[in-house]
Amino acid sequence: MIKDLVDGYIDNQEEGVYGYGGKLNIRPKYQREFVYKDKQRDAVIDTVRKNFPLNVMYWVKNGDNYEVLDGQQRTISICQYVNDGYSINNIYWHTLTCDQQEQILNYKLMIYFCEGTDSEKLDWFRIVNIAGEKLYEQELRNAVYTGTWLTDAKKTFSKTGCAAYRIGKDYINGSAIRQDFLETALDCISGGKIEDYMSKNQHEPNANELWLYFQNVINWIKVIFPEYRKEMKGLAWGEFYNSFGKEKFDSAEMETRIKTLIMNDDVTKKSGIYPYLLTKDEKVFKYTNLYRQPKTGGL
Repeated sequence: MIKDLVDGYIDNQEEGVYGYGGKLNIRPKYQREFVYKDKQRDAVIDTVRKNFPLNVMYWVKNGDNYEVLDGQQRTISICQYVNDGYSINNIYWHTLTCDQQEQILNYKLMIYFCEGTDSEKLDWFRIVNIAGEKLYEQELRNAVYTGTWLTDAKKTFSKTGCAAYRIGKDYINGSAIRQDFLETALDCISGGKIEDYMSKNQHEPNANELWLYFQNVINWIKVIFPEYRKEMKGLAWGEFYNSFGKEKFDSAEMETRIKTLIMNDDVTKKSGIYPYLLTKDEKVFKYTNLYRQPKTGGL
């Protein structure tokens, strides 16, 4: 029942999330961050209050303890609400009547218990997450390459308002908690061989190499192109840094050329200006689709 699930609930952020009298690890290392939107979170409580069935949750048994294999988002939604973490239509837990609270606490959850080796647990994890809030590729990689390196990397790249997000949000698309920043940094430093890099570093004590590399890329962008424009977001900056990071550029001259190209009505893809200037190659016109192409037919 829910009253057993929320017993001893605690969310220590970096240290972990626990419930069920401290016996349930709600966020194991291979799990994602909490990503439910308010509407999804509220729907969980609405389902419980109407006594409708929630989907099965999967727990892995580790001796006398357990860890959530699937159902983390629903579990946290329930625990947060019962602990007055949020309201639904301005109704908090403490504003419910005693009988309403009892109805929620006595709601029976469907739990399937899984046992096996670490690799078998991860196989379960992949299977049960096919439905629902779909895992991104980097989240799946995190499930496979858990270890000291990943724990440290996630502190910098995978938390809301994390260090990587603070310095890179203007240049990188996506969400930190959905692992977009971590994946982007890994893709760049590894030359596209993310799994190889994570496997090699899985048991390293920290992710300092990746963090230093990421900072170097961002600092390089700001030096070469000190005036920020929205067209700079989402470009392949890691690839540019790997290819041209050791070349010399005149930032003032680059800025003058950028302004000239921006004012040119024939330049239809403003974001293509940056790779064009870095490569210094006329062939890049075709690659970036920088200029308006002449009509070859049609109306």
